[in-house]
Amino acid sequence: MKLRYLLVYLSLLVVTACEFGAVNSPYPDQNPEIDTLYTSFSLRPKHLDPARSYSANEIAITGQIYEPPYQYHYLKRPYQLEPLVAADMPAVTYLDENDQPVPEDSDDVAYSVYTIPLKSGIFFQPHPAFVRDENGEFLYHNLSNEQLEEIEKLADFEQSDTRELKADDFVYQIKRLAHPEIHSPILGLMGEHIVGLTDYADKLRELRQQGLPLDLRKLDIEGVKVIDDSHYQIKVYGRYPQLRFWLAMPFFAPIPWEAEQFYAQPGLIDKNITIDWYPVGTGPFYMTENDPNRRMVLSKNPHFHGEFYPTEGDPGDAEAGLLDDAGKPLPLIDEIVFTLEKENTSYWGKFIQGYYDVSGISSDSFDQAVQVSSAGEFGLSDAMKEKGIQLETAVGTSTFYIGFNMLDPVVGGYSERAKKLRRAISIAIDHEEYISIFANGRGIPAQGPVPPGIFGYVEGEAGINPHVYDWQQGMPVRRPIEDAKKLLSEAGYPRGRDAETGEPLVLYFDVPASGPDSKAQLDWLRKQFRKLNVQLVIRSTDYNRFQDKMRRGQAQIFQWGWNADYPDPENFLFLLYGPNGKVETGGENAANYKNTAFDKLFESMRVMPNNEERLKIIQRMADIAREDAPWVWGFHPKMFTLYHAWNHNIKPNLMANNTLKYRRLDTELRQRLQDEWNRPTVWPLLLLLFALLLMILPAVMVYRHKKHKKHSIPAT
Repeated sequence: MKLRYLLVYLSLLVVTACEFGAVNSPYPDQNPEIDTLYTSFSLRPKHLDPARSYSANEIAITGQIYEPPYQYHYLKRPYQLEPLVAADMPAVTYLDENDQPVPEDSDDVAYSVYTIPLKSGIFFQPHPAFVRDENGEFLYHNLSNEQLEEIEKLADFEQSDTRELKADDFVYQIKRLAHPEIHSPILGLMGEHIVGLTDYADKLRELRQQGLPLDLRKLDIEGVKVIDDSHYQIKVYGRYPQLRFWLAMPFFAPIPWEAEQFYAQPGLIDKNITIDWYPVGTGPFYMTENDPNRRMVLSKNPHFHGEFYPTEGDPGDAEAGLLDDAGKPLPLIDEIVFTLEKENTSYWGKFIQGYYDVSGISSDSFDQAVQVSSAGEFGLSDAMKEKGIQLETAVGTSTFYIGFNMLDPVVGGYSERAKKLRRAISIAIDHEEYISIFANGRGIPAQGPVPPGIFGYVEGEAGINPHVYDWQQGMPVRRPIEDAKKLLSEAGYPRGRDAETGEPLVLYFDVPASGPDSKAQLDWLRKQFRKLNVQLVIRSTDYNRFQDKMRRGQAQIFQWGWNADYPDPENFLFLLYGPNGKVETGGENAANYKNTAFDKLFESMRVMPNNEERLKIIQRMADIAREDAPWVWGFHPKMFTLYHAWNHNIKPNLMANNTLKYRRLDTELRQRLQDEWNRPTVWPLLLLLFALLLMILPAVMVYRHKKHKKHSIPAT
């Protein structure tokens, strides 16, 4: 190779490496003309059907696609409901047992009727279910085997269409809550309120057992009816003011019957093309890519009816720039890309590089992101400030707990022995230590089911759990481990052994966790049980299998969490309401706890206004649950979120799940900072080039010298 060719080749290596370093983005197909929000998911969603989905990782997607009648105002606090696809807030009338109108404050209120008016001109997203041929027949509702051979995903259908939203679509979705094959997690609870819903579910189940088809359009619910295309009614037993909150959740978003009929085709079900995986909504975004093993993409809905950024907020919002986009049409972004990230370290690294727009703060990255003052106040580290990163914090209206399966023969039941066993474990599991180690102090130990920020949460000595804490010097102090050992002995397990057989007590903890991120926490949990000389066996499985075990009551001890669906204590206390048991009704009472006194108090409390009487009932319910100890009460988290400087309109909203439409991105700034933060390091390549030249140049010179001698003519 000639020397000049070698030099050119090595130079090209350097240039190529430089170019590669400049484009090492995980999004090589990124279009700078599209405002794309980049985020992630760590657990594959199991359900995207709004009648079934109830997990936070699922609602992060469904909340952007489906639109219930109402939503929470993005900026106002306390949280305030407002119309979304509804034209106004519901009109409520009150009836006696004979369906005759009575005043709201009457003692004869037997029913409440909510009439919901709808906006006009709202259309569903593009979808093949709506396509009709020239004869008005649905084009894709009876697919042949030949047609199915060409279909692997929803995007493979050549045509799509839309139609206008009608009141019947909302009623149809409420009927779906009762479908025996959908297993809606709120059927048990809603059946307690919506007139005729439980009977409707029983009727559908009976028809299914008889092998008869279920056409929900031909079967009506007593308490739900269409008035006309723009009005429908929901009739509930007695008073149930929380229904307004439920009407702001995807459970009550409209579903078109055409979509369900389209998805019911066996050939599509075999290909996992179902409504549980391909949503059909009216929201600002719709799903255009669904690969749960890699990424999921939501794009702007071309048929979106239009909505505008709020023009008013709380004091200080305007000064914070939160009203800079007042009155602008939503959404303010074009696309949302959810990428699978199983490890926190991978996500954090890409966030620091600027490839994710927002990040929480894991324990591994806490010291890099946050500094804590001597007074215990949190602030951004210098490294984050240099990048222009912002920190937003909020006290979470959430609770995380360790639950006992009350149906289990060892840790369940309501005998004194069982209660003492659970209380002993509750004392031994030191959540103060857990918060310090794994949450970097971002949380407070829970004393009961209701978190701060929700009516019914009581601070001070009156609000502590006396079975686990003592009140000392103005603060709760966890009772000593000796108290736990005494309780364990009284429960029949002195020094962690069965008093009758002498066998060691072995308990089982079921968890949907694996990998290095969870190992330390599980090791810590084993250590807590070893304080009592109790052996803890970890049974780890994937999330879907874990959910199945919970539904069947096959878990013994488990870890669970709950984020408030709406700002009312009923939304937390119903997690312990007997008729809402997960095994019996598929509800959200994961511990399958059932206490008659607690349930009666719950039924009185849930419809009451927030007053002193309601507070006293909540305190009594908390006392009952603390005594029975179906949960190790866990902790309430403090939420920390980091945002890059190109994010705008950031205000934590712990009630709303459809907030991505308000976000605005400065994509030019993002691109510039990504280029700046990810410049390739060229000097090692230059050093390598220089070293290669030093090695190759002498050989080339010797070769050229020998070649010259060989071809030279001797002198005569």
